[in-house]
Amino acid sequence: MGRVAFVTGASRGIGRAVAVALATAGARVAFCYSSDDVGAKETEGAIEQIGGEALAVRADVADADSVNDAFSEVEGALGPVELLVNNAGITRDGLLMRMSDEHWDAVIQTNLTGAFHTIRRATPKMMKGRFGRIVNVSSVSGQTGQAGQANYSAAKAGLVGLTRAVARELAPRNITCNVVAPGPIVTAMTDGLPDDWRAWAAQTVPLGRLGTPEEVGAVVAFLCSDAAAYVTGAIVPVDGGLGMGH
Repeated sequence: MGRVAFVTGASRGIGRAVAVALATAGARVAFCYSSDDVGAKETEGAIEQIGGEALAVRADVADADSVNDAFSEVEGALGPVELLVNNAGITRDGLLMRMSDEHWDAVIQTNLTGAFHTIRRATPKMMKGRFGRIVNVSSVSGQTGQAGQANYSAAKAGLVGLTRAVARELAPRNITCNVVAPGPIVTAMTDGLPDDWRAWAAQTVPLGRLGTPEEVGAVVAFLCSDAAAYVTGAIVPVDGGLGMGH
């Protein structure tokens, strides 16, 4: 049987593409989502359409008890999680001087602390099995910063430090931990933005276009594969060259 994967925030966009890519590579894929029941069903359908095995679990990664319950359900149905992808994230954009404590806390708690919760929960069984792949989905804005996104940029930058600490700590147990840092990717969120923003975003990218969720999913699937056994603590950009030099 294939390895057991768990992807957070996979009811749409990059998370769904990652789940499908891992299923295509032969993994048995569990994923969590916060509220989008329709999207979760669509992700399940996309995995099953390619002959994969899918398990959807509703969970709030910002809540440690919710994460524990989700892992217990996955372990009971599929076995210990061997491949963990932290993709769940939210935005609460706003100018720094107007940003509320609530908007700061919500983004940090979901985007950064949520990854800590899942890694902490997955680690004991990965250590026992002496195998694990952890991939944290950051963003180019975690390296370059982004006006109006102090909370988001801070959380995404924090994932880099978390990843490298985990990579060093768990390397002796054959567990790798890496960061994928997407640039502007075509998702439901970008579809709702003005055409002039998308044109501007494409012009700033050296490759001259926005990326696709599938292009991010392919890189994540590689980092979860046996072929990536000697890659750990790395930041892998999938940004068309936007963050070049960072």
